[in-house]
Amino acid sequence: MPEPLSGEDAAQASQGPDPARLAAQGRIRPILIHPDPALRRICAPVGRLGWDEVSQLAADLLATMYHAGGRGLAAPQIGEGWRIFVMDHGWKEGAPLPRVVMDPEILALGGEVETIEEACLSIPGRPVAVTRPVTISMRCFDLAGAMQVLTLAGIEARIAQHEADHLDGRLILDTLEGPEDSGVR
Repeated sequence: MPEPLSGEDAAQASQGPDPARLAAQGRIRPILIHPDPALRRICAPVGRLGWDEVSQLAADLLATMYHAGGRGLAAPQIGEGWRIFVMDHGWKEGAPLPRVVMDPEILALGGEVETIEEACLSIPGRPVAVTRPVTISMRCFDLAGAMQVLTLAGIEARIAQHEADHLDGRLILDTLEGPEDSGVR
């Protein structure tokens, strides 16, 4: 868990700095493309980083995600081995809702599943039909270092599961039949 905010930042928002403000401060970073081996590593907890590093990484992830036209982006996709991802399921429809998720743990999966074609910024031009639960419960830390338990549904749950997979070295290609499809050999 990152150090809690103090002073002016904590006073401005109970959940830490505004993710939209962070995105404006971020650097656009190159996105790694499959089969880059960094996409297969299991990431370390964000709690090992200092606050300045966490906030800069979150800012870079947001700026890069928006620049690339994605709805989610995980740290390994920009070559960072930390358990952090960003997502915004509404920005393409004009209702931005940026979220920074650190050290996520999926607690429960809903019983209903749905198969939808997913795209991935690290696997351009190759969408894959993936079956996932429609609802999830996830524990994570917010930008203030506070633990949150989120109940997500629909596209937001799908994005969170996709990005959480990245933190464990899993890709949408892993759902395909043969090892030649997934890049796993």
